[in-house]
Amino acid sequence: MAVEAFAPAKINLTLHVTGRRPDGYHLLDSLVVFGDVGDRLRLTPEPEMVLDVTGPFAAGVPVDRRNLIWHAAEAVGWTGRIELEKRLPHGAGLGGGSADAAAVLRSLCGADAAKVIGLDTALALGADVPVCLTPIPQRMQGIGERLRLVSPVPVLNLVLVNPGVQVATPEVFRALAQRENPEMPHCDGWTCEAQFINWLTRQRNDLEQPACDLAPAIRVALDALSGSLLARMSGSGATCFGIYETPAQAHETASEIAARHPDWWVVHTQTEGAGQARRATT
Repeated sequence: MAVEAFAPAKINLTLHVTGRRPDGYHLLDSLVVFGDVGDRLRLTPEPEMVLDVTGPFAAGVPVDRRNLIWHAAEAVGWTGRIELEKRLPHGAGLGGGSADAAAVLRSLCGADAAKVIGLDTALALGADVPVCLTPIPQRMQGIGERLRLVSPVPVLNLVLVNPGVQVATPEVFRALAQRENPEMPHCDGWTCEAQFINWLTRQRNDLEQPACDLAPAIRVALDALSGSLLARMSGSGATCFGIYETPAQAHETASEIAARHPDWWVVHTQTEGAGQARRATT
């Protein structure tokens, strides 16, 4: 019987680069949330593995073993047809293939997929796969293996903007001038949204400046989010987010930016904590 899965967009509200291991992997400290936009998948058991990709960003997505989805299914001994509706842009700092792979693992292993498959298997698929297995607010540290649920994180009204450029994560890290940066301070205990936003504005994305140097269009996207409570790049880019006070403000801003930049990917979304996790498994 076929099952359906949702791979929500992963949004790095913060991303502090705190060091680099001898093997070259960078150490991170990031507050991660998930939106209510993302890719959709349908899995049907069959004797052979087949991957079909549709959607606005289907072009260029591998349909063979190069795709993390394929590896995720193989990791749990499953074969069949996977239909992927690719609605998130590539190289966007939103989880991408890692979010899709995690959605496959959740659909095949259930809500406790992280325990069923184990951390090492998840990390072997990709550094973002472990955090995407449980799509609720989390603090992600190390190379992605140290995870802690964070609460309470308020519902956020976001506008996501991607100016149609891709930046390769390795190139962004190579352009990073300083790799030994402070960790986030305490990451919980907020009593209201205003307190949370105040805390968030004092954090950073250490990859934002090098990404903007490599792709100046990212700075244009950040400027387009003027009027937000906070505008910042997610992950290694190129998607940027703006936080707005109300859903109506986010919707209006998204419509205005899309009208001015019809070639950009622009959506408004909400983060919903545990509620998002429920939707992600249906």
